[in-house]
Amino acid sequence: MELFKHTASQLHEKLVAKEISAVELTKAVLGRVDAVDKDVQAYITRTSETALAQAQAVDSKIQRGEKVSVLAGIPGALKDNICTKGIKTTCASKILATFVPPYDATVAEKLAAEDAVILGKANMDEFAMGGSTENSGFFPTHNPWNLETVPGGSSGGSAAAVAAGEAIWALGSDTGGSIRQPAAYCGVVGLKPTYGRVSRYGLVAYASSLDQIGPITRDVTDSAHVMNIISGYDAKDSTSINTGVPDYTKSLVNNIKGLKIGLPKEYFVAGMDAEVERAINKAIEQLVALGAEYKEISMPHTEYALSAYYMIAPAEASSNLARYDGVSFGHRVEGNDIIDMYKKTRSEAFGAEVKRRIMLGTYALSSGYYDAYYLKALKVRTLVKQDFDKAFEQVDVLITPTAPTTAFKLGEKTNDPLAMYLQDVCTIPVNLSGVPAISIPCGFAAGMPIGMQIIGKPLGEETIIRAAYTFEQNNDYHKGFATLGEV
Repeated sequence: MELFKHTASQLHEKLVAKEISAVELTKAVLGRVDAVDKDVQAYITRTSETALAQAQAVDSKIQRGEKVSVLAGIPGALKDNICTKGIKTTCASKILATFVPPYDATVAEKLAAEDAVILGKANMDEFAMGGSTENSGFFPTHNPWNLETVPGGSSGGSAAAVAAGEAIWALGSDTGGSIRQPAAYCGVVGLKPTYGRVSRYGLVAYASSLDQIGPITRDVTDSAHVMNIISGYDAKDSTSINTGVPDYTKSLVNNIKGLKIGLPKEYFVAGMDAEVERAINKAIEQLVALGAEYKEISMPHTEYALSAYYMIAPAEASSNLARYDGVSFGHRVEGNDIIDMYKKTRSEAFGAEVKRRIMLGTYALSSGYYDAYYLKALKVRTLVKQDFDKAFEQVDVLITPTAPTTAFKLGEKTNDPLAMYLQDVCTIPVNLSGVPAISIPCGFAAGMPIGMQIIGKPLGEETIIRAAYTFEQNNDYHKGFATLGEV
């Protein structure tokens, strides 16, 4: 079996047993990128020479008999909104097309401390605004399971890279489902941690009260390992939670006896694909057979979450993206005066979806409309969070579809933003409430992966990892591999 099809934990065992070298592994994955990325287009920037140097350093440590971490020498990718010192960080936007950060994000520092190999920066929807990676300012990414379909978004490049064998693991960011939805579409595992569990320092902000960095991996085991590395308090992030981090690998237990599962009826929305609903119901039956208890519950404010999100997130984006004006850094278009320069720079360098959300957010925050829109949306957010609080008084986890359909065709929804936004209906409430959730493969429809979302209590990553691991160990869905049309 080709090295690029293995998980990080499997490859770690081979490395420490000296069955393979980190350089050999890195060359194998780089070879895979050379072979398929012209079709998938998962990467914006590749850092092949740096990656090989990192791999060589790991091989030297192993030769000296030093103990290495589970990600040491394992090639991965970072979403291109995570700052990397000396490496372009574009946010898939023309306005930052040449931006090279002078510092590393905290997660990048933590990965470097564990000797992870970084192959490059993954494509995304511009400034993480979108659900298909068609909104990239450079090019769309294609789903490795069917190159005519989207990989999801906004972390579509990260998910596609892992699914195609162009990275063994990746980091994404999740503001309204941007880790979980592409993980579902690409048949991989995506975990959005509790808000504040992973530092956002060095993550280019879209909506600061919603953004969270998390792992995209082949299986739940790798997700737990990455979480061990990237989690923890960071004084440089004012929203970071100052509490200890458990060893998430201790939750990799194939046992859910007595686990109380809630199935929120509001998540089975009109327009949901029948095959998706069937796969979720089958998964619930299997979990019950494995010892879990199940009950249907109601979360009555779910239907308002989408509307609230599309007030709150654009309002924060309007504020966060005000800095891209052609003055301090990034792209600049000269004008007759400074106002003309602002206008020309932002008009030329921002894509249509980013402009749409900035205008929506600016309107929601404007004098005379703040109370009617933004303030009301914050009140709805509180009601959505209270729904989760009440649900978790009755159950340990919630299970829903990750997305109402499997991956749709490229271009199918680009002219209908509302249809695109509806793809986030199952994931957005999780961000509004700040709780953790994981998407895992749970079936296929017409050859395309289906994702199941397991939602936990605040700081309840251990429970959702245990539930996800148990399901995974009793199924083979995660063992599927996107063939990109190969025999």
